[in-house]
Amino acid sequence: MKQERARQAIDEGIAIDEQLRMFRIEVADSELVELHNRLTGVRWAPEPVGGADGYGVSRAAVQDLVEHWRDRYNWRSWEARLNEHPQFTTTIDGTNVHFLHGRSPEPDSVPLVLSHGWPGSVAEFLDIIGPLSDPRRHGLDPAVAFDLVIPSLPGFGWSGPTPDTGWGPRRIARAWATLMRRLGYERYGAVGNDWGAYISLELGRIAPGEVVGVHVTQLPSLPDGESMYFPPTADAPALAELSPGDRKVLEGLRFFQRNLGAYYHVQAQQPQTLAHALSDSPAGLLAWTSQVMGGLEPDVLLTQRLDPLADRHGGLGAADLR
Repeated sequence: MKQERARQAIDEGIAIDEQLRMFRIEVADSELVELHNRLTGVRWAPEPVGGADGYGVSRAAVQDLVEHWRDRYNWRSWEARLNEHPQFTTTIDGTNVHFLHGRSPEPDSVPLVLSHGWPGSVAEFLDIIGPLSDPRRHGLDPAVAFDLVIPSLPGFGWSGPTPDTGWGPRRIARAWATLMRRLGYERYGAVGNDWGAYISLELGRIAPGEVVGVHVTQLPSLPDGESMYFPPTADAPALAELSPGDRKVLEGLRFFQRNLGAYYHVQAQQPQTLAHALSDSPAGLLAWTSQVMGGLEPDVLLTQRLDPLADRHGGLGAADLR
């Protein structure tokens, strides 16, 4: 009955109770002008000869992205696309939580909470909201339909800022369990990518009587005793017996451990130090983000980093993902 009341309230476009506030993304023109001015007045770091190879994201790569952001990226079109979906905010465990709610027209739809990762946002899921929530309209089986709850992680986009430390996967999972209860959902599934995968797994552990299943799209499988971000001093003898296919995967892991894990160490050990720079510099935020998302199309990469457009100007994403 509680779940049905929640569904009816959202159909009518009203807040379910005083704990849930309707929300719409409306970035002021003045904010966009300020962002344009910052992108126009970037003070570029000098790059030594050979620095574009092995020293991190190259100056040329960041300049291309900044030029695209300043001159060709259309935020208003993405803002409108996000606003096609009902949005709410609510306070959980002392922090503001923003979420999209894609309610299915199918009567037997299964509630599903989807968690994004770093450095991402709720925009990760825009392409699948329609097919999952309204499969009949997309030529899919209407028996497989979902009510979608898509929160912004605390400290990302329009969630937060977090008032204290300790917002790791388990605490976020507890917040999601509270959110789903607040929405009236008594049984639901959990889906996650990147850090969202860890959050979804934790949600299954802390609410086993409510979570009917967990699906993750990214979960590293490592040799026993290894960390994703620390290469071992020597490979274990058993690794020499790997198949050629597994050996190739291991080589990819070693490359990541030795060359691409720097962001993790800084964010795990000195997140606030980094936040000062990223909160003040859109170009710096773009460079930091593109070290792991540089392969995306520019519009997609830029939309993932909603922080400079959120009114709190969060730079790093304050969830304690370490």
